[in-house]
Amino acid sequence: MGRVVVSGGPDDAGLDVAAAVDRILSLAEHLAERSGGQTRLLPVTKALPLAAVEAVRLAGLSEVGENYAQELLAKAAAVEEATGEAGADSLDWHFIGRLQRNKVRRLAGVVALWQTIDRSELLDEVARRDPGARVLVQVDAVGLPGRGGCPVGEVEDLVAHGVELGLDVRGLMTVGAPGDEDATGRVFRTVAGLADQLSLPEVSMGMTDDLGIAVDCGSTLVRVGRALFGERPVP
Repeated sequence: MGRVVVSGGPDDAGLDVAAAVDRILSLAEHLAERSGGQTRLLPVTKALPLAAVEAVRLAGLSEVGENYAQELLAKAAAVEEATGEAGADSLDWHFIGRLQRNKVRRLAGVVALWQTIDRSELLDEVARRDPGARVLVQVDAVGLPGRGGCPVGEVEDLVAHGVELGLDVRGLMTVGAPGDEDATGRVFRTVAGLADQLSLPEVSMGMTDDLGIAVDCGSTLVRVGRALFGERPVP
């Protein structure tokens, strides 16, 4: 796999690529062992330099998570320019942040998996701009104000609507309850159970602080940034 050319300088924020590669390989192996091969690692490079994406590629992983549309597009373009790889030959970019309808048009064709679909209007827009796209329905099983995700009772209808639109609804995504391991376990078990009831293969649950709980509750994909790359630079 080709090496991404990184410019160096302050934008790289002192990221040690070799150390990041080691952490990615170690965590990916740990997840595979703990889950019996069910759970894979999604490195998240939000607010990090292109060197973080380079580390993912050098570790042999092909999926990367990003939270912001502009940042995802810029990094995808930089990787394509540096390697000459695009489309199916490049990285699979997962959009994992709050999604606005007006961003879908720009992201269509670049995003490989839309993880934060939580309302029918977003399904409609993704189906219009990116027919047949792979999506996850985001579930809010905690009910915290300002958090994305649809209520548990709306999941089945939202999944059905996505299927009717011709989208590849792969599964569900959720976030745990901050600072509460017991509540987080209940959230993860609820969402994994829903996915099982709906025969959905993908369950994106767990981040740096609760990835162990997520794996034990059946997560197939954990979204990790800090444990791999350290604290994000302060703006």
